[in-house]
Amino acid sequence: MPSPRPLRLLHTADWHLGQTLHGIARDPEHTRFLDWLLDRIAEHEVDALVIAGDVFDGQNPPIPSLSLFYRFLARAKARFPQLDVVVLAGNHDSASRLDAPGPLMDALGVRVVGALPVSSDGRFDPAGLVVPLHDRDGNVAARCVAMPHLRPADLPPPDNPEDEASDPLIEGVRHLYDRASEAARAVLRPGEALVLTGHCYMRGGALSDVSERKILGGNLHALPVEIFPEDAAYVALGHLHRAQSVGGLEHVRYSGSPLPLALDEEPYPHQVMLVELAEGRMVGRSALPVPRFVAIRRIPGGGRFATPDVALDALRRMDLDETLPRESWPFVEVSVELPEPRPALREEVEAALAGRPARLVKLAVRLTGDGAALADHAPTVELAALAPEDVFHRLYRRQHQGDPTPDLLAAFHELLVSVQEGV
Repeated sequence: MPSPRPLRLLHTADWHLGQTLHGIARDPEHTRFLDWLLDRIAEHEVDALVIAGDVFDGQNPPIPSLSLFYRFLARAKARFPQLDVVVLAGNHDSASRLDAPGPLMDALGVRVVGALPVSSDGRFDPAGLVVPLHDRDGNVAARCVAMPHLRPADLPPPDNPEDEASDPLIEGVRHLYDRASEAARAVLRPGEALVLTGHCYMRGGALSDVSERKILGGNLHALPVEIFPEDAAYVALGHLHRAQSVGGLEHVRYSGSPLPLALDEEPYPHQVMLVELAEGRMVGRSALPVPRFVAIRRIPGGGRFATPDVALDALRRMDLDETLPRESWPFVEVSVELPEPRPALREEVEAALAGRPARLVKLAVRLTGDGAALADHAPTVELAALAPEDVFHRLYRRQHQGDPTPDLLAAFHELLVSVQEGV
């Protein structure tokens, strides 16, 4: 008799529906991602979908992003009626907003966990976090502990508040995972896998400086991987946008965000994780790369800065697809190093892109002066003893290389005369 097919679980997180990139809405990209995700569920015959937090980009998401989310759930359940869907709140989400349509979601077969469940007496109810995951034959193949993002107010007080050796926040999180795992084990049958979730910052994780907020108590309270029980077959995490494993453990993973949420995330491996579970353990995993629906073009790229003329030349020589619809035009970042003032730089950059299928989203300028204070340039000279032109020269060299141009000096002298004469 052939062995039953493993449970196939698709792990994704950090959609950030409703996000804008330097003022440009990402709804068209999210729409295409969700269409792609439905096709992957069909292609790989997925049994369970876990969305590990930050469904939305803010506590009060705009109506179009709410529509995107609920339309996706409705389409998923209509197309795959047996699909188990588990949705967690992240630090960007409003727990109460996610929980509000809970009865309707339950009727659809979608389990949404915004806040920690409580019993009638107001105490934490760990059994309320345990969600059965079914294989294609309708049999329970795993129990999922659907732990949402935890805030300090969610954590129990420390057992020993005078113990300076332990961190009360970390111990509080550990306590909640211990209780929830115990509740899952109470119903776990032989051959069923224990799956955990979380939306948190784990110790050693690679963090994006631009788009990821420090959560819980900040970096000092990055969680150790030991908070998860050793018998967990897979731990589906959200919050960090770079896909990665944690603590060298391949079964404890961030799926990463499906879209780059900041320009510096352009090189990240954006993906979702397909995991196979059988006989209580992980027996397979693979990353499904998400297509880049809108390209990001960084000039000169690699975190470097170019001179204005080099950057402008690169903009003019960019190879662009003239057939793309506007919503698919690449996002362009230009990073320029200025040895001297160039007041019309933005106009020059915009002119280089005028009429071309690309969108300028950021112009970064780095000045090449030494940045020192005026007093550092003349520590033994009283500022009052300096002529106005000397002060101007010193301030110029603080931000730029060399000396001001004759035209700039002439404009300074004209301004100085008008001030001195009270014009």
